[in-house]
Amino acid sequence: MTLAAIALALLLPQGPAGWPPAAAPVVPAADGFVTIPGAAVAPARDQTYRAIFDATRAAGKPGELLPAVNMLGSELNAFGVAGVPPGQVRFAMVFHGAALDGILDDAHYSAKHHVPNPNLPVLKQLRASGVELFVCGQNLAADHIDPATLSREVTVASDALIVLIAYQNRRYALISF
Repeated sequence: MTLAAIALALLLPQGPAGWPPAAAPVVPAADGFVTIPGAAVAPARDQTYRAIFDATRAAGKPGELLPAVNMLGSELNAFGVAGVPPGQVRFAMVFHGAALDGILDDAHYSAKHHVPNPNLPVLKQLRASGVELFVCGQNLAADHIDPATLSREVTVASDALIVLIAYQNRRYALISF
């Protein structure tokens, strides 16, 4: 560990077990990022990051974020903490399968789960951060889901797999949740 990393570690407030506390400057509702002094493969300010998040899993409980929404928000927090310029972080997400409930508008989500949809404010933050949000049109058609019942932050795509292929062809890393 370099002298600068040791000095930084001593100056940072300490969390459990001596780790610095997690920070969530971009998406406060998502998991925060813990700066690891002297870590290998830390976020680099001179690199462009591209990822397409494949959102297929439901939240563990109706009052929780979808796993993919939380993870994408957490990664935005990581790059925000590290000072990576927002223009160098290019993320997209496509929702299908069990994740569809998490993008229902509040009226429909609340009617189904009896709690407000916790994903809606985060989806708005993600869009404000430049994240492209899609939903699988084939899934909507097969399940007879009216697009008018979904968050306005999400755009209907022809098919989730076409979105995933198109973004991977553009050199976006695939991250599945």
